Amino acid sequence: MIVTESAIDRLVELKLEDSEATADTFFRVFVQGGGCSGFQYGFTFDHEKNEDDFEVVSTEKMRVLVDSISMSYLQEATVDYKEDLMGASFVINNPTAQSSCGCGSSFSV
Repeated sequence: MIVTESAIDRLVELKLEDSEATADTFFRVFVQGGGCSGFQYGFTFDHEKNEDDFEVVSTEKMRVLVDSISMSYLQEATVDYKEDLMGASFVINNPTAQSSCGCGSSFSV
């Protein structure tokens, strides 16, 4: 999984804005059942690294984790942060997804 520089920069900003964030705060990307296409992407700040987590980004300011089950769906994915006239959001480009919904937050394999 790749996390773009734009996404990392925005994550650092969000972490600095979070009053509960500490130096040990991770950003977690995960996949869960649901959404209109079967699976949906999720994002959260987390304070625990589990034994089966992959650390896909490890910089001085930001560490990004993905659990082993989610990694099987996100292996070739790219997480990016986009800002345009329609707004700003994190976007996942997942070439292994067979289809996705119109908003891009859910997918099927």
